[in-house]
Amino acid sequence: MSNMQWQGICEFTSVAESGNFTQAAKKLLISTAQVSRQVSELEQRLNTKLFYRTTRKVTLTEEGQLFYQQCRSILDGLEVAERSLTNRQSIPQGKIKISAPVTYGERHIIPLVNQFLLRYPQVEIQIQLSNQRIDLIEEGYDLAIRLGQLDDSSLIAKRISSRQHFVCAAPSYLKHNGKPESIFDLKQHNCLLGSADVWSFKETDSGKGTGNKNVRVSGSLRCNSGLGLVDAALNGIGIVQLPEYYLQKHIEQGELEVLLGEYQREQEGIWALYPQNKFLASKVRLLIDFLAENLSK
Repeated sequence: MSNMQWQGICEFTSVAESGNFTQAAKKLLISTAQVSRQVSELEQRLNTKLFYRTTRKVTLTEEGQLFYQQCRSILDGLEVAERSLTNRQSIPQGKIKISAPVTYGERHIIPLVNQFLLRYPQVEIQIQLSNQRIDLIEEGYDLAIRLGQLDDSSLIAKRISSRQHFVCAAPSYLKHNGKPESIFDLKQHNCLLGSADVWSFKETDSGKGTGNKNVRVSGSLRCNSGLGLVDAALNGIGIVQLPEYYLQKHIEQGELEVLLGEYQREQEGIWALYPQNKFLASKVRLLIDFLAENLSK
C-alpha cells in the first residue's frame, strides 16, 4: 500500500467511530479542519461519498460502512503486528548465535546459557566454541565472548567479568628445583608453554606497580590446551602461568602453589562483543546482562 493510499484512513475511521469531526480531531490531536480536509480528499480519491453530513451528526453511507469495515480490519491487523513486536521484546524469543573460547565457554558460558534457556524457553541459542577470532558480521553472530586484551574494531564491547593469571607449580617440582624469587629466576626453571613463550607480569619498584614486564620463558612442553598444561604442572613437570579458572581448585586443595605473587599482573577483562546496532535485539541485551550479573558472582 502506497503512502497516498494511507492518507485519510485514520481520520476516516476516527470520524466513523466517534460520529463527529470534532471528537475525531481531539482523538488524533489535530485540528478539525485537517480531519475534514483529509476525509474530503479521501472521498475525492475514491470517487465515493463516505459520510452523510448534517449540522448535528455524521453517519456512514452504505459505501462508507463497507469501506470502514475493511479499514478497521487493516488497522486491527497493524495493531496486532505492533503488539507482537512489543511482546517479542518483553518476552525474549528467537535465535541467538554466540561464539566463545573453548575452555572458558565450557566451564562458565554454557552453564549460564543453559540457565538462561530454562528462564526463557522461547529463545533458541546456537553456541560455537572456538579459540579462533571470527568475523561476527560476516558469519552472522549476534555475540562473542572474548578474553583479555581486545583488538581495535568497530564492535561494541561490554565488560562482563574479569580474570586473574597465576604462576603455579606443584610442591613436588618446588622440592626438587626450588622456588623462583623473582621473575628473572624463571630462566632457570622449566616453564610450561601455551601458544606464546612470553609471560606477562607486573613490574615492581619497592612493591609499587610501575607497568607490565614481559619475560621470555622456555621449557620441555608446549601445548595449546590449558588443561594439558595444568596436568603437566600437577605431575611436577614444571611451572605454569594460566587464568584462575584453570588453577583455583588445585590451589585450594594444595596441589599447586602460587608463586611470584608480588609480580601478579592486574586483572584482565572478559568481554561481550556485538556489532554496532542502534536497535540491539532485546533478547541479546538480556543475555549479556544475565551473563554479566552471574559471572560477577
